[in-house]
Amino acid sequence: MASTHSRNGWIVWLTFAVGLLLSVSPLPQFMEILRPLWLALLLAFWSLNLPHKVGMVTAMFLGLAQDVLYGTLLGQNALILTLITFLVLSLQQRLRMFPIWQQCLVILVIFGLAQLVQLWLSALTGNRQPTLALVLPALVSALLWPWVSFGLRGLRRRYKIN
Repeated sequence: MASTHSRNGWIVWLTFAVGLLLSVSPLPQFMEILRPLWLALLLAFWSLNLPHKVGMVTAMFLGLAQDVLYGTLLGQNALILTLITFLVLSLQQRLRMFPIWQQCLVILVIFGLAQLVQLWLSALTGNRQPTLALVLPALVSALLWPWVSFGLRGLRRRYKIN
Protein backbone atom coordinates (compact mmCIF):
# COMPACT_ATOMS: atom_id res chain seq x y z
CA MET A 1 0.00 0.00 0.00
CA ALA A 2 1.42 3.35 -1.03
CA SER A 3 1.88 6.02 1.59
CA THR A 4 -0.11 9.19 0.94
CA HIS A 5 1.77 11.12 3.63
CA SER A 6 3.53 14.17 2.18
CA ARG A 7 7.17 14.51 3.09
CA ASN A 8 7.46 18.00 1.65
CA GLY A 9 5.31 19.88 4.15
CA TRP A 10 8.42 21.68 5.35
CA ILE A 11 8.38 23.71 2.12
CA VAL A 12 5.09 25.29 3.16
CA TRP A 13 6.62 26.33 6.48
CA LEU A 14 9.73 27.58 4.67
CA THR A 15 7.56 29.85 2.52
CA PHE A 16 5.91 31.16 5.70
CA ALA A 17 9.35 31.89 7.17
CA VAL A 18 10.29 33.76 3.99
CA GLY A 19 6.99 35.65 4.24
CA LEU A 20 7.77 36.67 7.81
CA LEU A 21 11.22 37.86 6.74
CA LEU A 22 9.79 39.82 3.81
CA SER A 23 7.22 41.45 6.06
CA VAL A 24 9.92 42.94 8.32
CA SER A 25 12.62 43.59 5.72
CA PRO A 26 13.64 47.24 5.48
CA LEU A 27 12.19 49.36 2.70
CA PRO A 28 12.74 53.00 1.79
CA GLN A 29 10.40 55.34 3.66
CA PHE A 30 8.33 56.26 0.57
CA MET A 31 7.70 52.57 -0.22
CA GLU A 32 6.75 51.54 3.30
CA ILE A 33 3.09 52.40 2.71
CA LEU A 34 3.04 50.08 -0.33
CA ARG A 35 4.49 47.02 1.43
CA PRO A 36 2.58 43.92 0.25
CA LEU A 37 0.92 41.68 2.80
CA TRP A 38 3.36 38.84 2.19
CA LEU A 39 2.24 36.55 4.95
CA ALA A 40 -1.42 37.05 4.05
CA LEU A 41 -0.67 36.26 0.39
CA LEU A 42 1.12 33.05 1.29
CA LEU A 43 -1.53 32.06 3.78
CA ALA A 44 -4.29 32.71 1.25
CA PHE A 45 -2.54 30.59 -1.38
CA TRP A 46 -1.77 27.64 0.88
CA SER A 47 -5.19 27.64 2.54
CA LEU A 48 -6.80 27.79 -0.89
CA ASN A 49 -4.75 24.91 -2.27
CA LEU A 50 -4.14 22.84 0.89
CA PRO A 51 -7.20 23.48 3.07
CA HIS A 52 -6.68 20.18 4.91
CA LYS A 53 -3.20 21.24 6.10
CA VAL A 54 -3.21 25.04 6.34
CA GLY A 55 -6.13 26.52 8.20
CA MET A 56 -7.18 28.93 10.86
CA VAL A 57 -4.92 27.50 13.57
CA THR A 58 -1.92 28.01 11.30
CA ALA A 59 -3.11 31.57 10.64
CA MET A 60 -3.41 32.24 14.35
CA PHE A 61 0.12 31.02 15.11
CA LEU A 62 1.60 32.95 12.18
CA GLY A 63 -0.29 36.04 13.29
CA LEU A 64 1.11 35.70 16.80
CA ALA A 65 4.60 35.38 15.32
CA GLN A 66 3.95 38.51 13.27
CA ASP A 67 2.72 40.32 16.40
CA VAL A 68 5.96 39.45 18.16
CA LEU A 69 8.05 40.59 15.17
CA TYR A 70 6.18 43.88 14.76
CA GLY A 71 5.86 44.54 18.47
CA THR A 72 2.15 45.23 18.11
CA LEU A 73 -0.69 44.37 20.43
CA LEU A 74 -0.59 40.61 20.94
CA GLY A 75 -3.37 39.02 18.90
CA GLN A 76 -3.95 41.91 16.49
CA ASN A 77 -2.29 40.34 13.46
CA ALA A 78 -3.49 36.91 14.59
CA LEU A 79 -7.06 38.19 14.33
CA ILE A 80 -6.42 39.71 10.89
CA LEU A 81 -4.77 36.57 9.45
CA THR A 82 -7.45 34.34 10.94
CA LEU A 83 -10.12 36.54 9.34
CA ILE A 84 -8.36 36.33 5.97
CA THR A 85 -8.06 32.55 6.24
CA PHE A 86 -11.70 32.19 7.27
CA LEU A 87 -12.86 34.21 4.26
CA VAL A 88 -10.58 32.31 1.86
CA LEU A 89 -11.71 28.94 3.23
CA SER A 90 -15.38 29.91 3.07
CA LEU A 91 -14.96 30.95 -0.59
CA GLN A 92 -12.53 28.16 -1.45
CA GLN A 93 -14.72 26.11 -3.79
CA ARG A 94 -15.74 29.13 -5.85
CA LEU A 95 -12.38 30.87 -5.73
CA ARG A 96 -10.59 27.89 -7.24
CA MET A 97 -12.92 27.99 -10.26
CA PHE A 98 -12.39 31.71 -10.97
CA PRO A 99 -9.91 32.93 -13.57
CA ILE A 100 -6.86 34.66 -12.12
CA TRP A 101 -8.18 38.21 -12.68
CA GLN A 102 -11.33 37.42 -10.70
CA GLN A 103 -9.22 35.86 -7.98
CA CYS A 104 -7.30 39.14 -7.83
CA LEU A 105 -10.54 41.04 -7.28
CA VAL A 106 -11.70 38.68 -4.53
CA ILE A 107 -8.27 38.87 -2.87
CA LEU A 108 -8.49 42.67 -3.07
CA VAL A 109 -11.84 42.63 -1.28
CA ILE A 110 -10.70 40.14 1.38
CA PHE A 111 -7.44 41.95 2.08
CA GLY A 112 -9.22 45.32 1.96
CA LEU A 113 -11.67 44.14 4.62
CA ALA A 114 -8.81 42.83 6.71
CA GLN A 115 -6.95 46.14 6.41
CA LEU A 116 -10.09 48.03 7.42
CA VAL A 117 -10.33 45.85 10.54
CA GLN A 118 -6.64 46.58 11.15
CA LEU A 119 -7.38 50.30 10.80
CA TRP A 120 -10.27 49.99 13.23
CA LEU A 121 -8.13 48.12 15.78
CA SER A 122 -5.33 50.65 15.45
CA ALA A 123 -7.75 53.52 15.98
CA LEU A 124 -9.21 51.78 19.06
CA THR A 125 -5.81 51.25 20.64
CA GLY A 126 -4.62 54.73 19.70
CA ASN A 127 -1.49 53.47 17.95
CA ARG A 128 -2.08 55.07 14.58
CA GLN A 129 -4.00 57.94 13.13
CA PRO A 130 -6.94 56.60 11.12
CA THR A 131 -6.23 56.95 7.42
CA LEU A 132 -7.43 55.01 4.41
CA ALA A 133 -3.88 54.81 3.02
CA LEU A 134 -3.70 51.59 5.04
CA VAL A 135 -5.77 49.96 2.27
CA LEU A 136 -2.96 50.46 -0.29
CA PRO A 137 -1.11 47.26 0.73
CA ALA A 138 -4.27 45.32 -0.12
CA LEU A 139 -4.19 46.76 -3.63
CA VAL A 140 -0.49 45.98 -4.07
CA SER A 141 -1.04 42.45 -2.74
CA ALA A 142 -3.93 41.87 -5.13
CA LEU A 143 -1.74 43.00 -8.02
CA LEU A 144 0.99 40.56 -6.90
CA TRP A 145 -1.46 37.65 -6.55
CA PRO A 146 -0.94 36.22 -10.09
CA TRP A 147 2.86 36.06 -9.68
CA VAL A 148 2.71 34.63 -6.17
CA SER A 149 0.07 32.13 -7.24
CA PHE A 150 1.95 30.95 -10.32
CA GLY A 151 5.26 30.76 -8.46
CA LEU A 152 3.87 28.77 -5.55
CA ARG A 153 1.85 26.54 -7.88
CA GLY A 154 5.08 25.66 -9.71
CA LEU A 155 6.81 25.01 -6.38
CA ARG A 156 3.91 22.80 -5.33
CA ARG A 157 4.10 20.77 -8.55
CA ARG A 158 7.88 20.45 -8.48
CA TYR A 159 8.03 19.13 -4.92
CA LYS A 160 4.67 17.28 -5.12
CA ILE A 161 3.19 18.99 -2.07
CA ASN A 162 -0.27 17.65 -1.34
